[in-house]
Amino acid sequence: MLTVPVSVVIPVKDDARLLERCLASLAAQTVRPLEILVVDNGSADESADVARRFGATVLTEREPGIAAASGTGYDAARGRILARCDADSILPVDWLSRIAVRFAADEDLAALTGPGRFYGLTTAQRLLADVLYMRAYFVTVGTALGHPPLFGSNLALRAADWQRVRGEVHRHDLLMHDDIDLSVHLGPVRRIRYDRRLIVEISGRPISDRSGMGLRMRRGFHSLFAHWPAEFPPSRYLQRLRAKRSSARAPHCTRPPA
Repeated sequence: MLTVPVSVVIPVKDDARLLERCLASLAAQTVRPLEILVVDNGSADESADVARRFGATVLTEREPGIAAASGTGYDAARGRILARCDADSILPVDWLSRIAVRFAADEDLAALTGPGRFYGLTTAQRLLADVLYMRAYFVTVGTALGHPPLFGSNLALRAADWQRVRGEVHRHDLLMHDDIDLSVHLGPVRRIRYDRRLIVEISGRPISDRSGMGLRMRRGFHSLFAHWPAEFPPSRYLQRLRAKRSSARAPHCTRPPA
């Protein structure tokens, strides 16, 4: 039984086959989510029908883009914790349990994330993708932000913290990576944690699609640079340092229940 109610948000567009595998992995969880919200972002295939067959609530977001679709899901969710994955994610059976336990144990935790492990690739491709894509993402973006970045296929955040930043995120920018954007607006003062054991399986499509990889890189740079100079890395590091010093001087008190 979940110690905190968790809503799962999954944006989807024309990914019925992989969404079915994702929802099957959610059905096999050791604990049940409060709800599963599948946000249909203009699918022409059977994605919505697949979601309904698994008992998910289907929301429609006509504005294109993962940022718009994810935001619609977060807005509608009823859980105190909002977990997010992609339609091509395959979740380990203890994914929701790990998320719920971490948030229940740490009332100051705003968001949690972990890595992805690629499927559908050769062994050599998986190794290269892990080093040059997955690890590189967390190192380079984390360095720019001054704290761990969220990874869109595998993240969770408190609903109360989403409410605090929902008016700041760039929902209408098609070039914006929603996970980087959310990371920028949640940090550096709010606590974001990276859990290397919170692993999900994700499709190797980004690695095999060269044109798609180029677009992802361009969107990644745009997602960071669009926030500068206000969120220039030295400024964020200074904010983080001040927050740590303030926390060390102040008597410890936890946030009100979210």
